[in-house]
Amino acid sequence: MPHRTQLPPNASNATPDTGARLSAPAAVRNAAVIAEMLAVHGPHEGRALELASGTGQHVVAFAAHLPHIEWQPSDIDPDRRASIDAWADASNILPAIDLDATASGWGARHKGQDMIVLVNLMHLISEREAHILLHEVSDALRHGGLFALYGPFLREGRPVSDTDAEFDASLRASDPEIGYKDVDAIMRWMRDAGLHPTTPLPMPANNLMILAHQPL
Repeated sequence: MPHRTQLPPNASNATPDTGARLSAPAAVRNAAVIAEMLAVHGPHEGRALELASGTGQHVVAFAAHLPHIEWQPSDIDPDRRASIDAWADASNILPAIDLDATASGWGARHKGQDMIVLVNLMHLISEREAHILLHEVSDALRHGGLFALYGPFLREGRPVSDTDAEFDASLRASDPEIGYKDVDAIMRWMRDAGLHPTTPLPMPANNLMILAHQPL
């Protein structure tokens, strides 16, 4: 994600663990359930790119559930990349790379992905950045490849709980360009980028998993 200095403290919590490892409460809660969903709906072999990998706890769970996938974690923050590499303990996880998912051009550099995964970033970027990200995802995926997008979203323009409304308001107060995106808008933007989204899947804590394929 782009560097934003005004995000509220609860936007991306991570605390020191051991050595270079960072630990995020959200990742502890949701890594396994996201990994289980990917194991059901994703490819079982090939190459996968995780965007904005954060602490690295997600990709460790993904690699365990899909051991025949070669996982490429990425993040723009060097401290997060160090944490990813410190957590990585599986032969199918590559060293983390520096990649800004909201910048133009990375899709062409990482073509041929069987799967791209993005967790809890859409609400932390602007609509303009979201459009760039989705077009780059479309460019990077092979024909038939899967994009798995997880996070909190508005439904019919509204938050689904008081907690979501409060968090969304705090994000918009810190930066008027960011905040929760509407699920229908996200799916429309996916189609504009050349992806084919399917019906969003409900996940714990009012989150959704939106799966979209690059057409064959």
